[in-house]
Amino acid sequence: MISVQQHDFDVGREYQRLIEKNASDGAVVMFTGLVRDFNQGFNVKGLHIEHYEGMTERALEGIVNQAKERWQLGNVSVIHRVGDLQVNEQIVFVGASSPHREQAFDAAQFIMDYLKTQAPFWKKELTQSGERWVDANIKDTDAANRWQ
Repeated sequence: MISVQQHDFDVGREYQRLIEKNASDGAVVMFTGLVRDFNQGFNVKGLHIEHYEGMTERALEGIVNQAKERWQLGNVSVIHRVGDLQVNEQIVFVGASSPHREQAFDAAQFIMDYLKTQAPFWKKELTQSGERWVDANIKDTDAANRWQ
């Protein structure tokens, strides 16, 4: 399942979706990203995320398909929120099931690394100094490059 949405998600419900009708997988790995209060030297009060509808979903589908080609996966779920978010709110969920834990861990990390660098999202932080667009982070690019 891939979803780009404004409303929050329930991690427990997403876990149930990953194990539903899936008795052959012995591992589920999940990651949830939150809005933090400090980023790249700025105190953050909130976050505004924009995307290009259609293009973003296709990019996420491409990332998930690449993961499925690399690892034996059962169910995969990617949820990314857009709109206005407050500190400590959930931004992103990535979940992967697999017969073995190594594949589920690797796939979830791969999806997050590629999501951070290849999915068309634009993030504007609301800081004490005003609004600022978030630049790409070198560590995210380095993390994605290790999968090549």
